[in-house]
Amino acid sequence: MSKSAYSRNYYRDVLHDILLWLPLCVVVGVLGGAAAAVFLCSLDWVTQTRIAHPQLIWGLPVAGFVVAWLYLRFGQDVEAGNNLLIDEIHDPKAIIPLRMVPLVLFGTLASHLFGASVGREGTAVQMGGALADQLTHLTRRKNEGRRVLLMAGISAGFAGVFGTPLAGAVFGVEVLALGMLRNNAILPCLVAALVADGVVAMLGNLWGFHHTHYSVGAVPQLTLWLALMVLIAGAIFGGAGKLFADGAHWMGMQFKRIHYAPFRPVLGGSILAIVVMTLGAERYIGLGIPVIIDAFAQPLSWVDAPLKWLFTIFSLGAGFKGGEVTPLFFIGATLGNALAPLLDLPFPLLAGLGFVAVFAGASNTPLACTLMAIELFGASIAPYALLACAMAHLCSGHSGIYKAQRMGSGKGRALAESEASTRLADWTRR
Repeated sequence: MSKSAYSRNYYRDVLHDILLWLPLCVVVGVLGGAAAAVFLCSLDWVTQTRIAHPQLIWGLPVAGFVVAWLYLRFGQDVEAGNNLLIDEIHDPKAIIPLRMVPLVLFGTLASHLFGASVGREGTAVQMGGALADQLTHLTRRKNEGRRVLLMAGISAGFAGVFGTPLAGAVFGVEVLALGMLRNNAILPCLVAALVADGVVAMLGNLWGFHHTHYSVGAVPQLTLWLALMVLIAGAIFGGAGKLFADGAHWMGMQFKRIHYAPFRPVLGGSILAIVVMTLGAERYIGLGIPVIIDAFAQPLSWVDAPLKWLFTIFSLGAGFKGGEVTPLFFIGATLGNALAPLLDLPFPLLAGLGFVAVFAGASNTPLACTLMAIELFGASIAPYALLACAMAHLCSGHSGIYKAQRMGSGKGRALAESEASTRLADWTRR
């Protein structure tokens, strides 16, 4: 084929893709944004209800049993959650059942209403991915088109729930494999993320909810000494991310010794309820947004990060639905707050860096987390955030909260082609 003919075919294919993907990804963004808005509005209500009625936590074992029974009866094929989405992108097999949406929505709201220490990103991402996957039949190139739709759905859910469309777009292509980006999907993911963010903002104004605002204050000019301190903090944040991921997986395996799945949250919920009500540990359940805000405003106790870590890995291990990211924000912000005096850095700045860097280490998504820092805290934090997130990513090792991630290019030594496609869960068992 001549060069001119190749160019004509190339641009014809590009035009075809633009005409196909832009409308489809607008639809994905609308669906993902609407789902995220319904979820955020509902989550705000259940959180306020739980705070007003702290005795609701005694219902946590019953709520956990009901949710686990529903998954056992109707949702065994979607129980893998985010890992199912990642596996289907790498190895497409079957359309994700639409029942993933109501199951994860109900499961997460029940977890938060009765006081489990879980997050929210998993719910939004799963809803966005499952809704997007229903559009697969509209694409001709089934498998490749389905991959793009799933990535766009992930981006839409992430952007909608956090109000960070740039981070959401990159997260959708970065979370799949370590050190490898599917650049061909960036435009569809960005369109879906921007639309989802706009839909959530519009519905938020109508329904009376909004994303939380965080401020790191004035960001000092970067110097070599400050860069060194941030790298040290980044290494600690990466260790915290690894500790969270490994702890959550270990706790899940311990609970799986209980063979009948609905009994796992009954036991876990009972222990959580007794501990919370006996010790007055309400600050470590739910999302913990008030504590995160305090981490940017005043010095906090050094025990906040390890206690949130313990409550969250126990809740997730017992089978309560939600996600890991907002608890990781809590752990990172409070850990940064505690480290600030030791590293002689402003605690709002280090709280902000911990907020994104612990998540970067635990999820292996340093670029998305850097963009999140810029969107949440302003462009002046960019060099600090990139240093902290890159260091956290490096120091977290080959572990992560998403077991279905592929090794990709790995970290450190180059990997063989056969190793690149290895699931993270399989690699860590070697």
